[in-house]
Amino acid sequence: MFLSVVVVQRNGAAHMAADLAGLVQALAPLVADYEVVVVDNASRDGSVNLLKSLTTEAGLPNLQIFALANEVDADTAIWVGLDNALGDFVAVFDPALDSADALAALLDRAMHGADVVYAVNQASRPAGLTYRALGAAFGLLYVLAHGVHFVRDTPAFRLLSRNAVNLVLRHPTPAFTYRQIAQLAGFTQDQITYSAPPRRTSPRPIGTSIDRGLRLLISTTRAPMRSVTWLATVAAVLNVVYSIYVVAVYVLKDDVAPGWTTLSLQQSGMFLLISLILLVLGEYVLQLTATLRSGTPWHVAREFTSATVTRRRPLNVVETPEGG
Repeated sequence: MFLSVVVVQRNGAAHMAADLAGLVQALAPLVADYEVVVVDNASRDGSVNLLKSLTTEAGLPNLQIFALANEVDADTAIWVGLDNALGDFVAVFDPALDSADALAALLDRAMHGADVVYAVNQASRPAGLTYRALGAAFGLLYVLAHGVHFVRDTPAFRLLSRNAVNLVLRHPTPAFTYRQIAQLAGFTQDQITYSAPPRRTSPRPIGTSIDRGLRLLISTTRAPMRSVTWLATVAAVLNVVYSIYVVAVYVLKDDVAPGWTTLSLQQSGMFLLISLILLVLGEYVLQLTATLRSGTPWHVAREFTSATVTRRRPLNVVETPEGG
């Protein structure tokens, strides 16, 4: 069995060498073949040079380093690693938050048929009141849009089978599909729990979390734009009803104020036109997002590979009997 572990880091030079050494030490007795795919998300603290030094003969074995030219969001950076991973199973791992000891349990569930296995750290430090309140509001919106509680059911620490990675890779925008992998009912999903104090105890900045939450809500579901089109439809219908009411008042009443009918019809007609325009634009945007997702927002600027590779079996090679 060949296991790939994807690690995304940015400006983590202070702990990166120790983190990767500990991860390699945990992987060596766990599986026959492994690799650690490190995606540097445009660091500015010398992380790339440090990672390059770890790929020398005196460094760590089985490292694949991909240094991005520009910073991208976390999910896109993760998919850069998944896209370049070669393993039968691929784990997404954050050394500052996750424990390598949980990889054995993840693999066990995957070997029993799960395509995606999530790991929940019960020792994670609770966030502040504001962060938790915003998280609860986001969780409610996500449940209404998807029927899945994002925070509870889709932690970042996870393991995917090659089948899951390949299926997601077939989509025009795999990073987008990776964000909503919990909604892909065709995958068998499971979850484990463990307890290990994380090194990074502070939550993400609220601004960053709000930005990611809005991006997830908008990019993983049609519900926000669909609600806009529904509101535009309701507004258009109400304006038609109001126009009928104005005409009825003009016909049935004798004491209508001069100019009220024409002014009311003019206003309802303009709002009807605006509602119809929003309806058409909303549907047009929905079609664009469904059919025109193409291209990748990342670019690998530098790539390094360990001088020492300890794979015990060749990849993509079919053995044939002698004389065959």
